[in-house]
Amino acid sequence: MIEVWGKRGGFVRAVCVLSVALVCVMGTVQATHSHPENSTTSHHTCSICATAHAGLSTATVASAPVLITAALAILVAEVSVIFRPVTTQFIRPPPAF
Repeated sequence: MIEVWGKRGGFVRAVCVLSVALVCVMGTVQATHSHPENSTTSHHTCSICATAHAGLSTATVASAPVLITAALAILVAEVSVIFRPVTTQFIRPPPAF
């Protein structure tokens, strides 16, 4: 896990942190915003109020059937070499197989 974070650039981290902060700020704004007394009618225009009533599109899309399959990987017989350095100072014996 530490190796993965070490390979990412500072720009990617900054974008992730700013995205999470933006979601938190906008959620707080949507939950705490208010209107003056004369806007209690149902036809007032407020884009923040409209987000609470906006739904996701749940329509399903039919895709074309797959008639021919393709190989994703070519299997190759590969022999991997195990690297074991020769050391003489062991703190415990190797595990038994």
